[in-house]
Amino acid sequence: MTPQLSLIPLPANSRLTGHSLRLSRDFPIRFLTNTPAVQEVVETFLEMLKPTANLQPRVVDHDAREHVGLSVSLTSANTGQGKESYTLSVDEKGVSVSASTTAGLFYGLLTFGQMLSADDARSDGLAIPCLEISDCARFCWRGMHLDVSRHFPPAEFIKKYIDLLARHKMNVFHWHLTDDQGWRIEIKRYPLLTEVGAWRKESGGQVYGGFYAQQEIREIVEYARRRFVTVVPEIELPGHASAALAAYPEYSCTGGPFEVTTQWGVFDDVYCPGKEATFQLLEDVLSEAAELFPGPFMHIGGDECPKARWNNHELCQERMKAEGLANADELQAYFVSRIARHLRTLGKRLVGWDEILDSGAPAEATIMAWRNMQKGIEAAQSGHDVVMTPMSHCYFDHYQGKESEPKAIGGYTTLETVYSFEPVPTDLPQELARHVLGAQGNVWTEYMPDTNHMEYMVFPRLCALCEVLWSPQEARSLPDFLDRLKHHLRRLDNLGVNYRRLTIL
Repeated sequence: MTPQLSLIPLPANSRLTGHSLRLSRDFPIRFLTNTPAVQEVVETFLEMLKPTANLQPRVVDHDAREHVGLSVSLTSANTGQGKESYTLSVDEKGVSVSASTTAGLFYGLLTFGQMLSADDARSDGLAIPCLEISDCARFCWRGMHLDVSRHFPPAEFIKKYIDLLARHKMNVFHWHLTDDQGWRIEIKRYPLLTEVGAWRKESGGQVYGGFYAQQEIREIVEYARRRFVTVVPEIELPGHASAALAAYPEYSCTGGPFEVTTQWGVFDDVYCPGKEATFQLLEDVLSEAAELFPGPFMHIGGDECPKARWNNHELCQERMKAEGLANADELQAYFVSRIARHLRTLGKRLVGWDEILDSGAPAEATIMAWRNMQKGIEAAQSGHDVVMTPMSHCYFDHYQGKESEPKAIGGYTTLETVYSFEPVPTDLPQELARHVLGAQGNVWTEYMPDTNHMEYMVFPRLCALCEVLWSPQEARSLPDFLDRLKHHLRRLDNLGVNYRRLTIL
């Protein structure tokens, strides 16, 4: 380990080799592999380096006779460590970052970037220790969620959020775009979803809301792609549909009218599966959304869906009889299965909260286990891939301390609790552990009215989670992590992040 470098997340393998290297403030960068993809990775790295290091590196020709600098290369060597692995070497001759993929090259450059602190750079450059790092990710799903329905952050904040995920080697952004309190994605075929569903009437007559236009979404997805972050959109169904039904009440069981709700909670009026038109609406919406998000996953929610309206609606009862369904829970399973079938035609895999397991989930569904780890075990035992995100460790809307904290939804999840999280349950048989893709933190924004508050709830807990998901379990040490975090928080200062200050530091 190299704690004096304050690297977060901790690399899988690192070794100090003695001496140090002094890089000039304008150190040269050489492409040993010069392709458009490699050039793009380096351009993105330099863009991300600007706020955190008082340096002006420059690209030079491969054969330029320059002083020591950085060399980047792609190699065909297969290390067996996965597509995100890399090696980083520092000696008296310079710095070398190599990987077999551009993703690995990007993560190697990010590690190098953490070694280049604005606090330590002098007019004659920056001294960094000579070392060898061989690194790889433990899990392939290293995610963070953000609810933009309850409170609506602008597109620029979404880009900042994605940038911060990438800096911590997180690679999935789960974007919760629709819920009872607001519909946030432009769907051109159904304009009332945003004309009506994106706005709610607050107390005092104020109107609150907003949505992301499709062009904004394309820009955000491209911004994420350059940082090797996959955007997973969530379009909630069959419950949490108040905003959509305010716009199109005919897709409910009762016909409305409805308003976009200003209250938090669970509401009885949901999409009506007895009406064939409901499925046409949702298939159209998902088809249009799929064109904006090239990643392989689409999240459909599936949680907290009351069945009261279905149990008392003639068309729903007829649907159950025609399909041989015993109860309303099986009707929800039918609903989800039909949506999964449509997603398959779009080349997408369905992701849902663990409630979709209750009456049987589609075979290809990826399950997000949020209620508890046992739900993740049940999913793996049924052959499903799993993303572990239990309330006990991964809900960043919970309180971080017991005194002088801003209002939160409840619960108590400290930095230390997050760091203690182990995504693979000890009682999960080894042959099923492969189903655990990783984990993610969830940020529900009922009590986060602005972006400063969102950042406060996320950081530094995200710093702990990223190490849980990237670094080897046996290498993790809370005292060592907290020691490295002291320096890492200065990086967050340079990035303008409003993190929670910790008294233990």
